[in-house]
Amino acid sequence: MRKIVLTTIGTLGDLHPFIAVALALKARGFRPVLAVPEDHVAKVKRAGLEAVAVLPGFDTIRERIGLSESEAVRRMMSDQRYMLEQAVLPSLSACARTLDALIADADAIVASTMVLAAPIVAEKRGLPLVSVMLQPMAMVSALDPPKTPDFWMMRQRPAGKIGERWNLLMYAGFRQILHRLYADQLDVVRIEHGLRPRGAMRMLEAGREALLTIGCYSPVFAPLPRDAPENARVVGFPIFDSANGGSCALDPALEAFLRAGPPPIVFTLGSFAVYAAGDFYREAAEVARRLGQRAILLTGERETAATDSDVFACAYAPHSHLFHRCSVVVHHGGIGTTGQALRAGKPQLVVPHMGDQNDNGHRIARAGIGLVLRAKHFSARRATIMIEDLLRDPSRREHAARIGETIAQENGAETASRAIEQALGQGQRVRAGRPEPKPIPA
Repeated sequence: MRKIVLTTIGTLGDLHPFIAVALALKARGFRPVLAVPEDHVAKVKRAGLEAVAVLPGFDTIRERIGLSESEAVRRMMSDQRYMLEQAVLPSLSACARTLDALIADADAIVASTMVLAAPIVAEKRGLPLVSVMLQPMAMVSALDPPKTPDFWMMRQRPAGKIGERWNLLMYAGFRQILHRLYADQLDVVRIEHGLRPRGAMRMLEAGREALLTIGCYSPVFAPLPRDAPENARVVGFPIFDSANGGSCALDPALEAFLRAGPPPIVFTLGSFAVYAAGDFYREAAEVARRLGQRAILLTGERETAATDSDVFACAYAPHSHLFHRCSVVVHHGGIGTTGQALRAGKPQLVVPHMGDQNDNGHRIARAGIGLVLRAKHFSARRATIMIEDLLRDPSRREHAARIGETIAQENGAETASRAIEQALGQGQRVRAGRPEPKPIPA
């Protein structure tokens, strides 16, 4: 069996697509091994896959930083540079050593863009690198740039060359900043592995240097921009949906609540922002009361308790079994939750807290199937007005349902695994001196 190492770091929204793709690769006869944070190893193994820890768990990181759980989450959400410098870079050398040993007998490495060690060890070993873009903004497109606070200066969807050139200039500025800040740390690891210093100018370029670049989201949500890497494909959302890696059936108490009345509004903050939720769930329960609607609160806590007869709170519920039975999905804008809400065909109120969540929310609003309310502005009064608008607008509901029908037909994990298999076969033929065959249509 041909071994493929898949590596990602981050939240469940980062982990679940990799589990889905790994399972699809396993079904195609490969031996996938996941290199993930320590927190996720047990879950991957329960899903029937091999797993190795490539990064310390969150508790280890926050204890080193000296912050409580909620303080660490708030700090990382408010400052992406802090997250990179405190959670990712301190473990870069150890991560590279672990990956280097793991890929010694592998045929390829499949990596998310945040695993900075992956391109280093792939280059050292001469191993094919498949770069996975979990969010549309990771494509680093001048024609479809991110819309986030950090990229406020970008021209959105520029119609002419002036706007495109402006965006290219802004990206060049970002590369210079990254180089100035992180070149030394990256080069230390490169030198440890016998490679020449290269700096950090290419931190945003993993997709352009890979054998294959995969966008693990739906082309309905974000079509491949014209200036994407030539090797890029958008394959759809790879779906894996389980709290612990095993069964993903709904809890009987939640099932009973759903059956007892009309479709509720669901409120969730995913698997990271939930630990610094503040008043979000208290305000959410108040929204339901003001609207006279039922609600489900996915709180991330261990306890499962009903706040009252019309508001049900639980730690987690598999989104693919829940969202399609709700009226509106109110969430943080993480790519995993966004994909599940799109697939369910429901209007969305996105409450972004950090990074790509802002861009994902903007795309939902731009598609005409939802609204965006910044996390610091979330209140029962504001959310009530916006959710009432979503509930009363049949055009948004119908449009969301049509998009959901299309996305539900996609199989991102299968398409990604097939693309990886094909790319590896082509790569072998090219290295053997034979002509590269024409690509199989998606």
